[in-house]
Order: sequence, then structure tokens, then C-alpha cells
Amino acid sequence: MTDLTRPSIEADEMVFYLKKNLQLKFVNQQILSQKIIEKATQERGITVTAEEIQAEADRIRYERRLEKASQTLAWLAEEMISPEDWEAGMRDRLLAKKLAESLFNREVEKTFAQNKLDYEQILLYQIVVPYQKLAQELFYQIEEEEISFYEAAHLYDIDERRRHLCGYEGKLHRWSLKPDIASAIFSAQPGELIGPLATEQGYHLFLVEEFIPAELTPERSKEIIDKMFKQWLSGELNYVLHNQSDEYLNSG
Repeated sequence: MTDLTRPSIEADEMVFYLKKNLQLKFVNQQILSQKIIEKATQERGITVTAEEIQAEADRIRYERRLEKASQTLAWLAEEMISPEDWEAGMRDRLLAKKLAESLFNREVEKTFAQNKLDYEQILLYQIVVPYQKLAQELFYQIEEEEISFYEAAHLYDIDERRRHLCGYEGKLHRWSLKPDIASAIFSAQPGELIGPLATEQGYHLFLVEEFIPAELTPERSKEIIDKMFKQWLSGELNYVLHNQSDEYLNSG
């Protein structure tokens, strides 16, 4: 009887599986992207040290609560990779991170300033009801303090989740809202009742609890760098795919 506990899989079987499940193109692009990163880091003299890889390994082990070496080896075995494979993957990710910072660190403040409005946030509450007459009546009742905004949301909102949360939507960016709604909300004062505004969902009432100004935090800087790097890598990948240039990837 054949042992199927850990069957061997040939390389051509993997390729056939990727092809028939329409995943080969994605894998091919990922490999080309890594080649682009390696070429760019070589041209710029960017390297990863053994100490940096060790620090990354320690971080991952801490996150996964792998306190003992035996636990780490068991986890790698479960993932069907060797310690060398794991180290190679960490090296690739660290190289990509260093390249992204090298390319775009100096552009972060300028990009943030140019797009500052996109990074503003609000702490928002919302009520959506199906009828304009109901929305208008709730607006007057809330204005006259016959009912609170939160109670009205709990009783009348069409969305069950929002009813349970008394209309709470959370922290939202300007770009996550439709332009006309964003304009009305971001020009209001905290605590001001806004609406009714009509969309395909129904009739909306809004209450802004707090405006959160844009701030260039370390997390925001990383977000900007990551976005710019993805755009750069996508452009480089498209160039390679369109030109099918082995010379591009092998030169340097």
C-alpha cells in the first residue's frame, strides 16, 4: 500500500496544478518581482547582514511564541520548509524593505504634504433609514432632543451591526466616503447633526464626534513608502513583461 502521509510531489506536478488553477501567472510575476528587487539592490549596494536576519527571526519567533529551538524546527517542518528556506525568505523581505526605504525615504514628507487631506480622519456615527420622511422626522427629533442620535440609530437603522453599535462607524478617512458626503461631513463642526443625505442605500444622518488631523507618524511613513514602492515595482514589472528582456534582469 502506498504511504500517503507525506506524498512526494514532482516539480512538473506543481506547475500543472498552478496552470490549471490559473495561478501560474501570479507566481511568475512574483518571481520576476523578486529578480527586479535583487537587481536594484545590487546596483545600489544594498545588503542584509546575518545580524539583521537573526533579529527578524527572533521577532517572528516572539510573535508566534516559539520559545524553544525545537518549537521553531517543528513549525518549519509543518510549513514544509528548511531553516535555510526560512532564512532566504527573510533575506528577500528585508532586502525589499531596505530598497523601498532607499528609494522613497526622502519623498515621504513631500508626498504627505501633497496628500494631507487624504490622511485626515473622523470619528463618525451614522443612521441610515429607507424613507426620506422618517429621516427628516428623526432629524427634527434629535435636534429638539426628543431622542438621542444613538438611541435613534439603535431603533431605526437598517443595518443590524450599526443598530447594535448605536450608529458607530469608527475612524474613517476622507477618501473612504463619497465626495459629496465627505464634503458635507468634513465641513461640519463636531457634534453637528448632518443630513438627511440620499444615496442608493437610503437616507443618511451623520454625527461627527471628533476630527483627527493628519499626522506623519512612523506608521504613516511606512504606509506611504509601501504604497510608493508597490507602484514602482508594478511599473518595473510591466516594463519587463512588455519587453520580455532577459538582458534587463541579467545586466548589472
